[in-house]
Amino acid sequence: MTASTWAVLHRAHEALRSAVDGVPADAWGRPTPCDRWNVGQVLRHAAGDQLAYAARLTGGSGPAEDPFAPSATLPGAPAELLAPALDAAAETFAGVAPGTIEVAVPLPPFAVPAETAVGAAALDAAVHAWDIAVATGRPSPLTPALAAALRPTAEALAEPLRSFAHAAALVPAPDPVPDPAADPVGSLLAHLGRRPDWTPPRA
Repeated sequence: MTASTWAVLHRAHEALRSAVDGVPADAWGRPTPCDRWNVGQVLRHAAGDQLAYAARLTGGSGPAEDPFAPSATLPGAPAELLAPALDAAAETFAGVAPGTIEVAVPLPPFAVPAETAVGAAALDAAVHAWDIAVATGRPSPLTPALAAALRPTAEALAEPLRSFAHAAALVPAPDPVPDPAADPVGSLLAHLGRRPDWTPPRA
């Protein structure tokens, strides 16, 4: 495991790693808040995104498949799929200096300040950690502190990605409307188009 020098990315990666480690063996086909994808597909998407962030900076190999069209089956042990992707992103971003004006990212607007670039990779990992955890009936690894740290990135980048990476913000939002200060997790999820109170559908 490679530790990122960026604390928010390290915390987000740990959230995703813990969510994946806790998935029961029979739960990879369960539905998730990403309504087109099951748990295994969310994992494949999340791992692919981390590889894409690393590849955009290094020019190296990216994900083997389109992260937005993930396969429905896993190619082996989940941890073995996730670990190299997290390590690649952590190692790559460790070489990015805070305050760098333009850092390449794989999604619009394709070049952003360092803090936003790191936040984008962290946001992706943390929110998909939440998706996987709630889909399998486990506590959310997306903590209020992590959600609050990721909110500026969500504010900066969500709108250009509404058509394919994020759903429309919930309008009207859940009642009561999540307050970013009082409920940073619920507010962040609603801003990204997810219902904070999502639960798996009854079988």
